[in-house]
Amino acid sequence: MAFRFARCGLLARAALVLAVPAGVVSAGFVTLASVPSVQAADTLTPAVAKALHDAQTALASHAYDKARQAVDQAAAVRGLSAYDEYVITQMRAAVATQAGDTATATAAYEKLMASSRTPVSARNQMLMSEATMAYTAKNYAAASGAIERYLKVAGPNPQMQLLLVQSLYLQRDYAGVLRVAGPMVSADVAAGRRPGESMLQMQAASAVALKDADTASQAYAMLARYYSKKEYWALLLHELVTRTAIPESLQLDVYRIRMAAGDSLHARDYMDMAEIALQQHLPQLASDLMAHGYRVGVLGTGVEAPRQARLRAMVEKAAADRKAANAADEQAALAQSGGDALFLVGYNDVLSGQAPHGLALMRQALAKGVTDPAVATLHLGLAQLQANQPKEAAATFERITGKGPVRDIAQLWLLRLAQG
Repeated sequence: MAFRFARCGLLARAALVLAVPAGVVSAGFVTLASVPSVQAADTLTPAVAKALHDAQTALASHAYDKARQAVDQAAAVRGLSAYDEYVITQMRAAVATQAGDTATATAAYEKLMASSRTPVSARNQMLMSEATMAYTAKNYAAASGAIERYLKVAGPNPQMQLLLVQSLYLQRDYAGVLRVAGPMVSADVAAGRRPGESMLQMQAASAVALKDADTASQAYAMLARYYSKKEYWALLLHELVTRTAIPESLQLDVYRIRMAAGDSLHARDYMDMAEIALQQHLPQLASDLMAHGYRVGVLGTGVEAPRQARLRAMVEKAAADRKAANAADEQAALAQSGGDALFLVGYNDVLSGQAPHGLALMRQALAKGVTDPAVATLHLGLAQLQANQPKEAAATFERITGKGPVRDIAQLWLLRLAQG
């Protein structure tokens, strides 16, 4: 069986915007008065004060070379006090930051942060500036290191966390992206916030690069849920369809969510669905699927029309035979210790229009025990949808947890129900 699906790329269809997030300082300007003296007696040596005043004047005029020369002149004064050296380093950081000299600015910030004169708040601001300067200079390794340090001492900051994920992604550290992005996305969801679109894009792309199908599917599902774009549904369905781990027993369920999501299905797809439904002893479902194919004009035309008509006649007869034998099948299933046969009888009842009785049998079967509880729970949710019980179906789909294709399909149904 071959699914026909057009591949589309995440980065081609939904471009990642990797800029310094709003609210993050991109150039930390340090003035002479921004860090207070810790001793009342601290004063600048006159020669140092004059040179630094000249540097500040040059900096205000964006004359960076003159500003650097004035800072060097201040540093060359003999007999510098600790306070002189501290304020010279401040001005060196300010000049280097505005001039775009990342290496010099970083070295100055590191020296300032190591000083007991620098308040904690100023150290955090310097770390933030160091990180954003490195990011702007495309030194993503240095940026991610500085951000990790900042978050460790300053605590959570959404903008800096996003910048960290971007830095890791641009280094192609995809495992690092998943390590950092996962908790952030989970925290947003738990707090009722919408996770950032670029965050989810990077999470999905990193998972694809690492061949982590479960995480990729979850990220695509959240993109489709929070940013209802056609391309996200296409990516989500593509990830599901092309997954090699999907067992044969779930192929029909993949087809059905594709059909519900409005994905284009061909005549061969409808024939596949009907044949699988017959193999799973669900002839009424096979009949309904073929009827839908005829109704939308996919079946009943072209050279394959006679074969399609023969298959339709066969599934309709099988559905009628199943309905005639239903009472006997139910009695036999009730006598069995396991619930698999009873679940099937109940599902066929629902498909045949006997929803209340069929759903009761399905629940009774689940209580007795079935071979695959997760798949049975998924099919109970689909039966509830068939019975026009969307709220009950959503609650049933929510009970499917863990990882794997059954949960992914259930999550897709939840998305469809949420979007109406």
